[in-house]
Amino acid sequence: MFKKKWTAVALAAVLSVSTLTQFKPSKVEAVTNVKDIVQNMTVDEKIGQMLMPDFRNWQKQGETKATGFTVMNDEVGSIIQKYHLGGVILFAENVVGTEQTARLTDGLQKASPKLPLLITIDQEGGIVTRLQTGTNLPGNMALGATRSEKYAYQTGEIIGKELSSLGINVNFGPSLDVNNNPGNPVIGVRSYSSNPELVSKLGTQTIKGLQSQNIAATVKHFPGHGDTATDSHYGLPIVTHDKERLRSVELAPFQRAIDEGVDMVMTAHVQFPAFDDTKYISKKDGQEIMVPATLSKKVLTGLLREEMGFEGVIVTDALNMKAISDNFGQEEAVVLALKSGVDIALMPAQVNSLEMEKNLASVFNAVKAAIETGNLPMEQVNASVERILNLKEKRGILNPQTVSIDEKVANALEVVGNKDHRKIEMKMAEDAVTLLKNEDKTLPFKPKKDDKVLVLAPFEDQVEAMTRSIKELKGKKKDVEVTGYAFSSKSFNEQVAAMIDKADYVITGSYVVKNDPAVNDGVIDDTVQDSSKWATAFPRAVMKYAQDHKKEFVLMSLRNPYDAANFEEAKAVIAVYGYKGYSNGAYRQPNIPAGIKTIFGESRPQGKLPVNIPSVTQPEKNLYPFGYGLDIRSGKQLK
Repeated sequence: MFKKKWTAVALAAVLSVSTLTQFKPSKVEAVTNVKDIVQNMTVDEKIGQMLMPDFRNWQKQGETKATGFTVMNDEVGSIIQKYHLGGVILFAENVVGTEQTARLTDGLQKASPKLPLLITIDQEGGIVTRLQTGTNLPGNMALGATRSEKYAYQTGEIIGKELSSLGINVNFGPSLDVNNNPGNPVIGVRSYSSNPELVSKLGTQTIKGLQSQNIAATVKHFPGHGDTATDSHYGLPIVTHDKERLRSVELAPFQRAIDEGVDMVMTAHVQFPAFDDTKYISKKDGQEIMVPATLSKKVLTGLLREEMGFEGVIVTDALNMKAISDNFGQEEAVVLALKSGVDIALMPAQVNSLEMEKNLASVFNAVKAAIETGNLPMEQVNASVERILNLKEKRGILNPQTVSIDEKVANALEVVGNKDHRKIEMKMAEDAVTLLKNEDKTLPFKPKKDDKVLVLAPFEDQVEAMTRSIKELKGKKKDVEVTGYAFSSKSFNEQVAAMIDKADYVITGSYVVKNDPAVNDGVIDDTVQDSSKWATAFPRAVMKYAQDHKKEFVLMSLRNPYDAANFEEAKAVIAVYGYKGYSNGAYRQPNIPAGIKTIFGESRPQGKLPVNIPSVTQPEKNLYPFGYGLDIRSGKQLK
C-alpha cells in the first residue's frame, strides 16, 4: 500500500481543483497532512472554516423578494469564496427535488475548489426531515416503541444512503435527548425514550448506520434538551438537576456515542447551572441570566472535551434562535461560542441577499478582531480547523471521487425515496404502533360493505392521510364510505354531532404538543370550549358523543403519546408517534397509514411505550407506564 505524505511544498497541489476532481481511490491511498494545510492557511481561511451559514432563501439583485435557494448562482458562490466558508446547512426550501438537490450540492462544491465544503442538513427522520423527495421514516420515539436496534441501524443507513447520493456529507442527527419531561415543547417524539439506556442503544446504532455510508453523524443537543419546558427557538430553557443526575441520565447517551466514535456534537442553548452558573446581562432586557451550554467553556471544554474525552467537531445549534440572538447579539454570541470551545458556529448571521452580506462580514470581522487581540487564541483556532479538516479527510470530503454530475443525478434518482426504503419504513411504523386501550375488543374494526367511517383530525393533511389509507385497505374494507373533517381551532357543534350520528365508526386523531386541558378539582372540565383548548376539548367532545351514542370509536395519538392521558374514558386508544399526513402527492410519514392498518386489522401492533404517560388530573401518577403495550388479540400486556 503506497502512502504519500503531503508537505507544505505540495500544498498547492493538494488543494487544486484538478487534484481533487481527478482523485480516484483504488490501490493508492493519499494521506493528507492536515497540520501542513492548517500551517499554510491564512487567518481569513481559518475563520471561514469555522462559520457555517445557511442560504435557505435568496433574493437576487433585481428581484423583489427572497425565495427558496434551489439553483446555484454566482452571488452565493462569491460569498462562499470571499469568506472561505467551510460549510453550509441546507433546509427544506433548498432540497425540493432529487435531481435539483444533487445539482445544487455539486454547484456549492464547485464554489469551494480548495477545501471542499461540509454540506449539512437536519434529516433526523420522523417529524424533522428536510428532503422533500426522501424517505421520512417513523422517527426516533417510534423506534423506541419497537425496541429494535436493527431498525435504528437501518434508519441511519437509509438516511445515509440518500444523503450521500445527493452530495450531502453531514447529518445533524440523531437526537440523543432523553425526553423525561412530558411538557417538553420542542423534543418530544424526536427523542427515542425517557430511558437513557434505550436512548444510548438506539442512538449508537443510528450513528453506525449513518457512518456506514460515510456520512458524518452529529449527536444533539448536548448536554441534553429533554427535560425542558421551554423551546430554545423562542426562549432560554434551564435544567436544574445536579451533576450526579445529569451524568446518569442526560449525559449517558452522549458518553456512549463518544465512546463509539461519533463525528460531531451539537450544543444546546440551555442553561445548566450544575456545570456553569456564570452570569451574563441579557441584551434583550438587561436582566441577569446564566450562560447557556452553547457559550460555556466549562460545559464544552471542561465537561465535553476534558471529562468526557470528545475529540471530534463541536458545532453550535443555530445561533439565530432567540435563546441566543435575543440575549447575546450575533457578533458576541459567535465569539463567545468559539472561545468556549466550539469549532463551527452554525447560522451565525442571516444572509439571504448580497445586500445582507454585511451581516456575515460583521461576524467575520468580530472573530478576526478577537483573534488579533488575543481574546480568541490562535492556538485554539488552529486546533478547531485541524478538527474540521480531519473530519473532512475521514469522511472522504478532502479527496472526493471523480463522478460526473449526470452520474450523480442518475444514482440519486435510484436511491432517494426508493421502494425498498419505503417498504422498510412502513414495517418500522407498523411495529411501532402501541395499543394502550381496547375495551370490549373495540379493535380491530370490522366494517361491512357500505358502512360509514368518519375520520377527524386537526389538520387537512392528516385527514387526507387517514381517508386515503382507509381507501387503500384490502378486501371488503375498501368498500366503506369515508368522510373526513379537520377540526383545528374549531369547537364541537351540531354539524359535527350530525356527522357522528350518520357514522358507524369514528376515528379521531389527537395532536397535542403539550397537555393543557382545563382541570378543575382533579377532573377535566369539558365545559371549557375556548379556542386555546381546541386540541383537547374538541376530540374529547367527539369521544364522549360517539361513545354515548354507541359508535365504535378509537383515539389515535398522532404526536407526543402523553396526550393519550386526555382521553382516559376512551375505550380504544393507539399511539403512532408521528403526525405528518398526506400532501404534495405523497405521505409525509408512514405513521398514520400504519395506525389505520392496525385499526382495521391489517397489522398487529407490537409497540411498547418508550416513556411514562402521567395522568392529566393526577400528574404524580402514571396512567400508562414505560414498557406498556397491549396485544390486540389477547388484550394482555405484550412481553
